[in-house]
Amino acid sequence: MNKRYFIGLMSGTSMDGVDAVLVDFSQEHPTLIERHSQDIPKHTLNGLQRLCLPGSDEITRLGQLDRSVGQLFASAVNALLEKANVNKDDVIAIGSHGQTVRHMPNLDMGFTLQIGDPNTIAVETGINVIADFRRKDIALGGQGAPLVPAFHQQMFSKPGTNRIILNIGGIANLTYLPGDEQPVLGFDTGPGNTLIDAWIQQVKSEHYDKDGTWAASGVTDEKLLTQLLSHSYFSMAFPKSTGRELFNQAWLEQQTAAFGHLSEADIQSTLLDVTCHSIVKEVLTLSGDGELFVCGGGAFNIEMMSRLKALLPSYQLSSTATLGMNPQWVEGIAFAWLAMRHHEGLSGNLPAVTGASREAVLGSLFPAI
Repeated sequence: MNKRYFIGLMSGTSMDGVDAVLVDFSQEHPTLIERHSQDIPKHTLNGLQRLCLPGSDEITRLGQLDRSVGQLFASAVNALLEKANVNKDDVIAIGSHGQTVRHMPNLDMGFTLQIGDPNTIAVETGINVIADFRRKDIALGGQGAPLVPAFHQQMFSKPGTNRIILNIGGIANLTYLPGDEQPVLGFDTGPGNTLIDAWIQQVKSEHYDKDGTWAASGVTDEKLLTQLLSHSYFSMAFPKSTGRELFNQAWLEQQTAAFGHLSEADIQSTLLDVTCHSIVKEVLTLSGDGELFVCGGGAFNIEMMSRLKALLPSYQLSSTATLGMNPQWVEGIAFAWLAMRHHEGLSGNLPAVTGASREAVLGSLFPAI
């Protein structure tokens, strides 16, 4: 059978690197052929983090970073193909999510902005690129996020069983796959790794809390936890989506200012519980029991997984590896899938998830020629 290769590129709100995957869609279920992770260079990362906050001369910085991130993504693709020993001519298209620098769908004129110039990616790889997946959904009145539930539905739904796919990246989002004829639902629950990463970076200059060890050494402060969970986002009805615009370093510093008596580890434990409790609240709203499968970086955080299991005793909880898909690569595969859907003229959004007025083909094509 002829191979049908697509590449997926993903860099999430945690900005912990670019994930590139080569996927074969020639059969009913996609096959992951090769994967590659590429670190974001320090100067590019610093620029992205500054761009995520209001500042001066943003348009010039935005334009330059757009090209820089495009070059980074192209480099990841070329390294991926070299590892896989696959020729660029064998790849139908690249699906590039880009790097989100603003996601504000709830303004009077809502918008979302991802950078990583797809023209640059197309030129430097010699492969057609499909990108800008979110803005069509926003033009149709939707949130533009999350987009992965349509992929989750096709890959992971099981008749007769309520399943939740929980992606814990910088922001946590879930997909509810009911076992009956109810519609699939999906939305951002709130912070995933973004707050615990921000705190350990500030205090210890480490990128992340490996296995959740530091959080496990602390004791959650109930007063701070209650204050953090009082954020209005947690009581919003879905469809809803969020990002660094709400949950960021500045907000964290403001919220913890009156808690200087707490140890740094206690604050880390409390921030981890913000993630866990906000997830659990939404999970139990959807269904009292079922199966829950975790993907994204959070799936590798032992303490986070332990706390989720303790808070959800009526759920069978494991990672998507149980379903045959490595939790690190699920989102990358999803954007390869969205590129395939665009190539075939098929819709990529679920209006019940995003709030869009209709289904639509997502993304725009940037030819390599």
